[in-house]
This record gives sequence, structure tokens and C-alpha cells, in this order.
Amino acid sequence: MTVTATSVDRQDQQEPPTAPTRGARILRLVPAATAALSGVLLYVSFPPRTLWWLALPAFALFGWVLRGRGWKAGLGLGYLFGLGFLLPLLVWTGVEVGPGPWIALVVIEAIFVALVGAGVAAVSKLPAWPVWGAAVWIAGEAARARVPFRGFPWGKIAFGQADGVFLPLAALGGTPVLGFAVVLCGFGLCEAVRLGLRWRRTREVPRSAAALALISMAVPVLSAVAARSLVSDKAETGTATVAVIQGNVPRLGLDFNSQRRAVLDFHARETERLAAEVKAGKKAQPDFVLWPENSSDIDPFANPDAAAVIEQAAEAIDAPISVGGVVERDGKLYNEQILWDPEKGATQTYDKRQVQPFGEFLPMRSLIGAINDEWTSMVRQDFSRGSEPGVFDFGDAKVGLATCYEAAFDWAVRDTVTHGAQIISVPSNNATFDRSEMTYQQLAMSRVRAVEHSRTVTVPVTSGVSAIIMPDGEITQKTGMFVADSLVQKVPLRSSETPATKLGILPEIALLLVAAGGLGWAIGAGMRGRRAGGV
Repeated sequence: MTVTATSVDRQDQQEPPTAPTRGARILRLVPAATAALSGVLLYVSFPPRTLWWLALPAFALFGWVLRGRGWKAGLGLGYLFGLGFLLPLLVWTGVEVGPGPWIALVVIEAIFVALVGAGVAAVSKLPAWPVWGAAVWIAGEAARARVPFRGFPWGKIAFGQADGVFLPLAALGGTPVLGFAVVLCGFGLCEAVRLGLRWRRTREVPRSAAALALISMAVPVLSAVAARSLVSDKAETGTATVAVIQGNVPRLGLDFNSQRRAVLDFHARETERLAAEVKAGKKAQPDFVLWPENSSDIDPFANPDAAAVIEQAAEAIDAPISVGGVVERDGKLYNEQILWDPEKGATQTYDKRQVQPFGEFLPMRSLIGAINDEWTSMVRQDFSRGSEPGVFDFGDAKVGLATCYEAAFDWAVRDTVTHGAQIISVPSNNATFDRSEMTYQQLAMSRVRAVEHSRTVTVPVTSGVSAIIMPDGEITQKTGMFVADSLVQKVPLRSSETPATKLGILPEIALLLVAAGGLGWAIGAGMRGRRAGGV
């Protein structure tokens, strides 16, 4: 019997494929593990640590696992990177409510990072891919800062750079330009290392590719050095002596305000203690006093006893006080700052405009109530949003207000400056987050905002860390956590606007156009390649 070649071929084709070895299976996991661990590395670069430079190798590793891959692989690797970064970064969101909301938030927010991963993988096949990839990252941040529920920009790369060499770029183009520079430098590092390894193997590297890799690393650093000329803490329209009050709270956790009168009394008591020090000549007389968010959870307009406590404190310190109150008006609840003058009483108010989802209002209330009715009981009534920027007139000083969560949003801080603010105040209440990293992450945001708009930023917090930040981002005074304390300092009043303040959203739009151009080029190249392969 004769065996034909055709029958032999068929027999060969029917043989089962060789099972991958254990080593091969492990190697397949390397990109996934690297993506997740590089996300963790990015988290470690954020406050309270001062390891800002770790963001560069984090993005270098992220670029390495994405380069040359398809969009589906990029999607999965991006999601792992997002989980590695956001799970530890946002753990404070579950301090009092348990792991459910924390994990749900991270699972949703990591989707944006997954989409970025798919985009970076697509543009990684293009010349000068670090530029396109960094722009795609900023596009992802822009989307995350706007949706869902009006956005959640926590974890912007810029907010991890308060101690870094790139910080002056905030004055040039705000958080988008600062973040773009960091990511570009990281991707440039990836490309430089890749080309270096190629040179060792082949002794051949395209000059244009090598030049672009070096430019991607050098331009962000050189631009940051040049932007230092935009940073100044000199007074332009005089000075003001400001007092920041941290009264502390009766207990930690979500039930801190169950003794609401105690919170108000604590802040009044600390103000009166400061007044005694002023009279004794131990501290300077402040021109105005700043209390934190929720320092009076009792509505002083509806409760004469609360108004009397505030009035007494203002008279004792002989200066107007910005009081954080919870106010009900026309059946609506507002998180409000109230300017309380010792002679005239309440003269100005500011209603918080960017209220916090699941903290100050509950989206999809009926659905969430069906899942867990305890969550709906935590937010019994939604806070309403204000509509006007807050700028209080303290004599010759104009103080812009961005209440707590609002400090994370570019527009909410910028428009106080464009409406005349010479100082920025970020009254906050972090008592619900215990001793977590949240307060330090938020403090870093305020440092970036100080440089972005070249303004002193004060951070009065109920339980700490309260601080005074100069226009160059330096913290000159700060308190501990969960202690009663006060800070008094003469600070510069500034009226000039940085390029970032003047340009507003334009740098972000420009980077979105760069990202769109890179993605369009990549998609077009992919379609042409498939058509050519088909022919």
C-alpha cells in the first residue's frame, strides 16, 4: 500500500498542538503583571510621599507593555494599570462606608484608563509615539473629570507633582500641560531605553527616532526650568494678615456631626483662644479669619443660638470670619460659606457649586436604595448647587473660595481668580476620612493651584491638615491632624494672571486635538494596512 504525501499532511495536521511549557505560560503573564505593578508605582509617586519622580518609570513601564500591541490588548493592560493605580489611591473612600463603594468607584474609573491603554497601544506604532500617547492620557483625564455625575478628577497626574521639578508648568498651562509633560517624559524614557537596547544588539538605530526620544525627555524638563520665571511670591497689591482656624471635631467618622453644636463651639473656642493671644501680643491681629467647611452644621440663619456663637467669636477676634455652614433655603440644602462681620453680621454668601456625588447628593437614589438602603440613609437630602463664583471682600483683600472637593476641578478654582480673587481659600472637612491619605492628596492639589494661578492658598480644615501655601507652592505653616490649632501669617496679595489663568481650557483643548490627530492617523494606517494585506 502506497501512502501519499497528501495523507501524510492530513495526519500531521490532525496531531494536537504542543502544550505550552510552564515557563511560556509565566512569560505570558509578564505584561499583565508589569501593567498592574507600574500602576502601583504611579500610586507610590503621590502624596503623602514625595517620590514624584517615580511617575516617570511608571509611565515608561506602561509604555513598554503597550507598545506595538493591538487595541484589545491595550484595553486589558490599561485596565490593570488603572486598578494598580486607583485601588490604593482611593482606598480612603471606603474608610467609613466599607469596601463596596470604594471598589465600585475604582472599577468604573479604571474603565477610562483602559480606554487610554487602547489609545496608547494604537498610537504606539506611529513615529513620535510618546507625544501622541501623552496626549491620549490627558484626553482620558479630561473625560474622567467630566463624566459620570459631573466627573471625578482625583488622581490627575498633575496632583502628584507638587514636590517635583515639573511643577512650574502649572503656571504655563494648568494641570493638563503639567500632566502632559510628566507622561511625555515617561514615555520618552521608555523609547530611549528601547532604542538603547536595540543599539546594543544591532549597533543600528534611526537617528530621527533617537532624537525624538531624547527630545521627549528633554523638552518637558527644560520647559519646567524656563517656566520658573512665572512663579513668584512677591506682593503686587499689598499684603494681608490671615488667620486659619482648625477647631477639630468631637469624634472621627461619619457621625462627627452628630454633635453639630460641638463642632461650632470648637471653632468658636479656638478663635477666642487666638483672640486672647492677639491681645497678649503673642500673635498678629488678623485682617480676616477663615473657618473650614461644615464648621457650623447648624444653620445660623435659622438658629439664633448658632448665630450668637459666631457673632461672639467675630467680636472677640475683631475681624470678619468666613464660616462654613449648612443652610436650608426655600426647601433646598446648601453647603455655604458665609462672610460674618463682627458689626454687620452675615454680609456675603457662597454656595458650593461642585457638590460631591454619593457624599452630598445621591445619583440614582432609587436604584442604590434597592441595593443597600443604608447608603441612602447616609445622604438623606441632596445638596443643591450654587451658580455663582465665590469671591469675598475682606476690606482691601479679595478671597476666592473653592470648597473642598471643588479644588480638584480646574474651572472651579480658575473662575475665582478671573473674578478678582487675590488669595484663594479651600475650606474643607476631612473628618469623615479618618487619618487616611486623602487630606494629603487634597493638600497637594492646593499646592498645584497656588502655582497655577500665582496666589496664596489657605486650607482651613475641620480636623487637619490645615495649611498656608505661598504662590510658589511652598507650605509655610501647617497643623497636625485631629488637633485644635490656628495659623496666622502675613501673605502677599496678587492681581496678575498667569498664562494658565488667561488661557483657561485652551491648553486642554489643544492636547485633545493632538490626541484626536494621533488616533485618527493610527486608525487610518491600520485600515490601509488591512487593505494592503487583503490585496
